[in-house]
Amino acid sequence: MRARLFIRPARPVPAEHRANFIHLYFDIAWFGVLAASTISFTAVYATHHGANAFQLGLLSAGPALVNVAVTLPVGRWLEKPPIAAAVFWSALFHRFFYLLWLPLPMLLGPEAQIWALIALTLVMSIPGTSLAVGFNALFAEVVPPDWRGYVAGIRNALLSITFILASLLCGRILNTLAFPMNYQVVFALGFLGAAMSTLHLWFVIPAPNEQAGRPVGRGLGSLRVPGMFRSMMNALRPGAARRFLKHFQRPYWPSPEIRGSPFVRLIAVLFAFNLAVNLAIPLFPIRWVNQLHLSDQEIGWGNGLFYVSVFLGSTQLARLVRRLGNRRVTAIGAIFMSSYPAFMALAQGLGLFLVGSAAGGLGWALVGGSLVNYVLEKVPENHRTGHLAWYNLAMNSALLVGVLVGPLVAGFVGVSVALAIFSTFRLLAALAIWRCE
Repeated sequence: MRARLFIRPARPVPAEHRANFIHLYFDIAWFGVLAASTISFTAVYATHHGANAFQLGLLSAGPALVNVAVTLPVGRWLEKPPIAAAVFWSALFHRFFYLLWLPLPMLLGPEAQIWALIALTLVMSIPGTSLAVGFNALFAEVVPPDWRGYVAGIRNALLSITFILASLLCGRILNTLAFPMNYQVVFALGFLGAAMSTLHLWFVIPAPNEQAGRPVGRGLGSLRVPGMFRSMMNALRPGAARRFLKHFQRPYWPSPEIRGSPFVRLIAVLFAFNLAVNLAIPLFPIRWVNQLHLSDQEIGWGNGLFYVSVFLGSTQLARLVRRLGNRRVTAIGAIFMSSYPAFMALAQGLGLFLVGSAAGGLGWALVGGSLVNYVLEKVPENHRTGHLAWYNLAMNSALLVGVLVGPLVAGFVGVSVALAIFSTFRLLAALAIWRCE
């Protein structure tokens, strides 16, 4: 019965939105393949080649640093072209770089490969920032507000399914083939997921009346060079560096529409929550491996249970949003997420580790499916990309601060105590979301 409720919405999907919804589902399903392969194993591959802590830190935190640096200029740029075309070309330029992972073992030595991966990761983060900001705006344009919970729930569920299946396949590949060919096959699988996800984004087309008169109709036979591509070509002309630096010297203070709205308080609350989330993330592997002495298989059980919980929670997301609204569902999910570091701090073995994994997965299903929709409710349509750029800036700033400060706090008070503190911080932020109007 629950499966039928998940597959079939309470009312038929309007015909004019059906194709966009289907392509959004395929987009996230293929992204799950990318996430479970290339994204998950890049740092592991670098570690096999002897990457040190600084290099691994650049791989993980470098994209967030680039994101913080270019989010506001990207947000201003996204206000000009049709958002659907901007998202597609941003995805294409961003995900093309995954193809360059494949020949690295044949072209470079181990140390050079590490720095090549870092350089590629940082450069591709520039169009990746445009994709991150633009996709949320595109989602708001192609999915009506009363359908966002349903679509987000299915997307989360599909992501969890494909991530689990692709993870199992990648594990089989890595255990069967010799190094480094095994990683080349995994990276090829990731590029396939990236290419297919990008292809489906091409077919996501907002209705003309939802695009404020901007041209949106297109097909594969009518590819046009977008503004971003023209900008990249202009970058090859003399004086491009001077024009680029001059552009970035322009002030990017929040517009009056943002400064004078409750959106500022919302961003502050969400910054606090995201900071609380990221403070704990670097400590989990230390707790699992060095203190709880969990095996790789046991950690794999926890990760699998986490994504099963994500799937089950996502099937009920639309119903919960209809009854409680996106704000309350986000707050409830944040409360469940606050229990995750608490369980990790209290765990003495496998038992509480698995309980915490299940609770954390449920919390992520609710937060991941309702948070952006809650933000979109507070964003005016005529200033959507500007508001979302500031939201993206706040979230990535919280990520950077969190991954740097969390280990420092743990160095003073210990990992278990730090996790307990960060759990309390998450809970307070969740309660702030509940009270935020």
